Order: sequence, then structure tokens, then C-alpha cells
Amino acid sequence: MAVLSKKIDFALVIAVKHANPNGDPLNGNRPRETYNGNGEISDVCLKRKIRNRMMDLGAKVFVQSDDRANDGFRSLKERAENCQALVEAGKKKDKEAYAKAACEEWLDVRSFGQVFAFKGGNDNGVSVGVRGPVSIHPAFSVDPIIIDSLQITKSVNSEPADKKSSDTMGTKHRVGFGVYTTFGSINCQLAEKTGFSDEDAELLKEALKTIFENDASSARPEGSMEVVKMYWWEHNCKSGQYPSAKVHRLLHVSLKNGVDNPRDIDDYEITCESPSDLKVEIYD
Repeated sequence: MAVLSKKIDFALVIAVKHANPNGDPLNGNRPRETYNGNGEISDVCLKRKIRNRMMDLGAKVFVQSDDRANDGFRSLKERAENCQALVEAGKKKDKEAYAKAACEEWLDVRSFGQVFAFKGGNDNGVSVGVRGPVSIHPAFSVDPIIIDSLQITKSVNSEPADKKSSDTMGTKHRVGFGVYTTFGSINCQLAEKTGFSDEDAELLKEALKTIFENDASSARPEGSMEVVKMYWWEHNCKSGQYPSAKVHRLLHVSLKNGVDNPRDIDDYEITCESPSDLKVEIYD
């Protein structure tokens, strides 16, 4: 596989309708929001969804969630110890060989990077860091979000009892409607170090386009979150003709004139004007 030879920038426009895109455990699992009231989806949350899609598309992934693990291993250490190339490199204390073996084995490692820090007996611990070429921003809503909070009850006893227990009260939170944007880049210099290839970039593109497939839950019902537009800019050289920040500023998402209470993606104006010397693919 040919190592990535051209810098890539990308952007997603995400619509959220009656869903909790990313709950905040420090705030009663309410949808994350900034101090200004704009909604937020953390970059860690987005990477988790991308990793899940990578697995769906047949790629080997190192950081697997327990409910999606497909290789029988229940921890990162166990997964690493069952990779023979990593074990051999660890015995030789060869950090470069260890990083190379990890990148060859798992797509998410050569994409996002990874810190391998495992304790071991007789001073045989491992501490290796891999810096990945793919970076992705947290997603923020275009406008402040309105959070709906609902009281929910439980009508079945959890434990055997002489009589039915009182209904247990709980709370469920959701965003009525919101449009979020996130941006990312793929760095060629770092891709050379991890072996991230053109084929890997194509798989990442597919994962981004379908990031919410197989991601439904009670907090995010099927169809409540979707990628409404994706922009994929391909530069003509390793360093790129333009800085990533300038490319990301090409995308503009704003409310249409006369709309005060957006309820649908059609209430927003989405525009993107790319320079003639910058190739862009738009997925709608």
C-alpha cells in the first residue's frame, strides 16, 4: 500500500433531532454544552464512533469497547500481549520496532496514534507512544441548543419483593434540534511514520460518511443523528497549498433569514467556496 502522498482536510455537518449526541457524566448525562450554550460532541466520542465503523468495515482496531470487542480480548494489555510482533519488540526494548508493529497491526493506531503503557514484572514494562496523522476537532453546534429533560419511571421490580415497589423516577435529556460541525486533517509527514496509506484514507472517508450507522441507542434512536454533508479536500502536495485553518473556514453554516426557531436542516444555509486549485469532494 502506498503511503499517503497528499495532505487531506475534511469537514462534517451533522444534524441532531430528539437525541443526546454526547452525554456529560459530570452533569447528569445532559448533552454536553459550552459556557455559551452551544452543544458539543467531544473528539473522543467521535473517534469511538469512527473506530466502531472501522471494525464494521473489516479493519483491525486496537481500542475496542467491551460491547463491540470482536477478538475475545477484554483489555488493551491482553490484546497487545497476543500480538507476537509486539511481544518480540518489547523483549528487545526496541521502541521503534514496537511502534512499527502496532501500526502495521491496527488501523486506529496508525490513524490516531496510541500510548502503550503497560506494567510488567522484572522491569519488563512497556512505554511507547505513537503519534498519528489523523486529527479531529470536537463538534460544536452552530447555534445554542435547547435541552429537553423528561422524567421517566420504572414499573417492574428489580429484586423479588412482597409487593410492588414505588415507581423509580429518573431523568432523560435530549436536544430538540441542532446542527453541529466538526473538522479534521490528515498529515502526510506523520502518515509516513505510521504507514497510513491512501487505502486507509479511503476507509476513513467511508467511516466518516457513515459514522452513525450501527450507533443507535435509547439516547440516539435510529435516524435521530445524520451526516447531512461531508467535505473532503485533497491538496496537491504533502504540505498542502493552504493551512488547515484556512480550509476549514471555507465552510459556512448559518440560519436562513427569518428563521428564529430552527426545526430542520432546511432552516440552515450551508455554503462552501473552495479555491480552483484545491480539489474538493462533497457528499450530500
